[in-house]
Amino acid sequence: MIDLKHLCKEIENAARETSSFILKESQGFDIRKTEKKGLNDFVSYVDKGSEKMLVEKLSLLLPEAGFVTEEGTSKKIGLKYCWVVDPLDGTTNFLHGFHPYCISIGLKDGEEVVAGVVYEVSGNESFTAWKGGGAWLNGVKIHVSKAMTLSDSLIATGFPYNDFKLLDSYMKCFTHFCKNTHGVRRLGSAAIDLAYVACGRFEAFYEYGLKEWDIAAGMLLVREAGGRVSDFAGNEYNLKGEEFLAANSTVYSEILEIVSKFMKN
Repeated sequence: MIDLKHLCKEIENAARETSSFILKESQGFDIRKTEKKGLNDFVSYVDKGSEKMLVEKLSLLLPEAGFVTEEGTSKKIGLKYCWVVDPLDGTTNFLHGFHPYCISIGLKDGEEVVAGVVYEVSGNESFTAWKGGGAWLNGVKIHVSKAMTLSDSLIATGFPYNDFKLLDSYMKCFTHFCKNTHGVRRLGSAAIDLAYVACGRFEAFYEYGLKEWDIAAGMLLVREAGGRVSDFAGNEYNLKGEEFLAANSTVYSEILEIVSKFMKN
C-alpha cells in the first residue's frame, strides 16, 4: 500500500526542484529557440528539459509506474500505476514572460487519479491532493468557494488556440457568462485554473480540447477540495480533457446546464 500523503511530499519536492530550472531559464529566454508542434502549439528546450528531470525523479519514487507525458520523454507502460505529467503548463505564457505557468503531476491507479501536485512556478504556490486526504496549498488545507449561484461567480476558461470546430458555440457560451457572472478570466494554464477553483479563487472553469496531462492533477484537487468535475454531458469518470468542466458543488449544476446548452448543440 502506497503512503499517498508521503508520496505527495516527494512529488512536491520533485516539482520544486524542477521549477528552479524553469525559473533560471526564464531569465532572458530567447523566444527564437522555440519549436512549433502545430498551429499555435509551441515547445521549448525548457519544456523538454523540465520533463526529463521530472521523469527521472518520479521514476525513482515509483519505479513500477508508467508515464503519460506531454513531450513524450517516456512511453513506459505501468501495469497498475501511471504518472501523468505536464512539465510546463502555460508554455505560451512562459515564452512571452507572462505569468502564470506551472508544473502538473498526477498519479493514476488504473483509471483513477489518486495523487496530484500543481506547482505554480513564479508564485511558489504548491497545490497538493491525495485520495481521501483533502487538498492543500503550501501545507494549508483548501476548499472550493461557498458561492451559491452563477451570478455570484468568477469563471475561468481557456480560449481555443488550434481547434476551432466549436468556436461559434464557445463564443455564445462565453458571452452568456460575461453577462451573467462576476466576470470571466483566461490565465492560459488549465492546471492553474483548476487549482484556483480548488482554493476558491474561481467558482468554475470550463474548456474543450484539453489533454489528460492538463487536467489530471487539477481535477483531483477540485474533488478533494469539495468540488465536482465532469465533461459537458455530466459524465464524471475517465475524463481525458476533450470536454472539461469544474466547479464548486453548489454552482456545478447551474454551469453544467449552461455549458451543455451551448456546447452540446
